[in-house]
Amino acid sequence: MAKEAFAILEEKIAYQFEDDRLLRQALTHSSYANEMKINKYGDYERLEFLGDAVLEFVSSDFLFRQRGETAEGDLTKLRASMVCEPALAYCAREFALEQYILLGKGEEATGGRNRDSIVSDVMEALIGAIYLDGGIERASEFIHRFILSDLEHKQLFYDAKTILQELVQQGEEGLLRYETVREEGPAHDKIFEVEAFVGEKKVGQGSGHSKKAAQQQAAYQALLARREG
Repeated sequence: MAKEAFAILEEKIAYQFEDDRLLRQALTHSSYANEMKINKYGDYERLEFLGDAVLEFVSSDFLFRQRGETAEGDLTKLRASMVCEPALAYCAREFALEQYILLGKGEEATGGRNRDSIVSDVMEALIGAIYLDGGIERASEFIHRFILSDLEHKQLFYDAKTILQELVQQGEEGLLRYETVREEGPAHDKIFEVEAFVGEKKVGQGSGHSKKAAQQQAAYQALLARREG
């Protein structure tokens, strides 16, 4: 990846690395490292391990201070929903992190760039890289800006399917169901379009690289419509 691409990503995340080797490592998938014959410490897995711990600490500290009346069990559940795989991938896509991941040809061909598991792992690796390069304060700034900001809105998105299901069960509108209405693109990079129905009424529509992601988007749109209604 050209240095120009690194500079664009650094501008997006408002952090410039002193050691850009850490940034490259955070973006390097093992498939790319194997193809390029980089040593075993050349991919993001060790940085992901570190970033996961930093993220857990910073998010725990945030919730402890912000949710003073919340019980420990509820704090644990809330933290888990904030730092789970789909949530981190969602946050990472806000600044198009997936575009900068270094993937091997095979992983690229099978749609790895759009896979939540990979994107979320790279997000954690990026946190680990920032921590090593700039310390806990700079890593915390990044986490607050891209993961802990606008939490109410993000929480609604993360839990959209569950929240919508609970709302529907409270009423007498009918059963909630999702229908896949369209599939487009090659097998490794499909886009699914899904519609959400309550009874016979269409309440939301969404698209994504998996049926689950499309359903989540459809549920989120349905919740927004209910709020506006």
